[in-house]
Amino acid sequence: MDPLLPRTVDAYLERIGADRPVRPDAPALRELQLRHLLAVPFENLSIHLGEEIVLDEAALLDKIVARRRGGFCYELNGAFAALLRALGFRVTLLQARVHGDGGRLGIPYDHLVLRVETADGTGPWLADVGFGDHARGPLALDDRGDQKDPAGTFRIAPVTAEADAGFGDLDVLCDDEPRLRVEPRPRTFADFRAGAWYHRTSPDSHFTRAPVCSRCTDDGRITLTGRTLRTTVGGRRHDTALGDDAEVLAAYREHFGVRLDRLPNNSDLR
Repeated sequence: MDPLLPRTVDAYLERIGADRPVRPDAPALRELQLRHLLAVPFENLSIHLGEEIVLDEAALLDKIVARRRGGFCYELNGAFAALLRALGFRVTLLQARVHGDGGRLGIPYDHLVLRVETADGTGPWLADVGFGDHARGPLALDDRGDQKDPAGTFRIAPVTAEADAGFGDLDVLCDDEPRLRVEPRPRTFADFRAGAWYHRTSPDSHFTRAPVCSRCTDDGRITLTGRTLRTTVGGRRHDTALGDDAEVLAAYREHFGVRLDRLPNNSDLR
């Protein structure tokens, strides 16, 4: 990937409301991840608007920084990786699979996460701004103990010998429930194109079932699915039914900074 221009870095930092860090250390990484989660929504709207999803750095930066949209894991973590590299962090792309209902694992390249090395010699860190309701801070990748986070107690554990494909796979658990299985081998952006294609086209992908837009808030999370706006504060949920199209479009603008000229819907799938 080409280095980001200074003005692009400045615009990205402005987008997430973050100052340029003095050095690429662990506190800076923690602040950048949190700011990203608070500012940039996790959303699958392109799928339901009939928009092409291009896993290309320039296209992603245009979408997230210039157009002030969000995206799903490949887009959000792909763009975040570019920002971190421009700020001096060492970043490796890793593939992960999501633990679904009944412990069933998702497809290979189901999810993209980041291995980040910092200048202060801590870590390496597992950073992720593309998994919806997940850890708000980076997780210490080599730590096998409990890691406290506002989103819960996380733990990273080696998978059993029977389940390991021979690459030293790791399970990420939250409150003892498995969330992700991470393969520590380095990957390139191109490796994730098949996974992105599956998630934007397959009827078996939960991304094709309904449009969703969601982001962290200081005290919880706010999510818009269809015509329902859900606010979660301290574990308590409150649903608000929205009315006409204008009210839904206004909610996208007000709560997520996303400006659309029409509503996303399933008839736009392709």
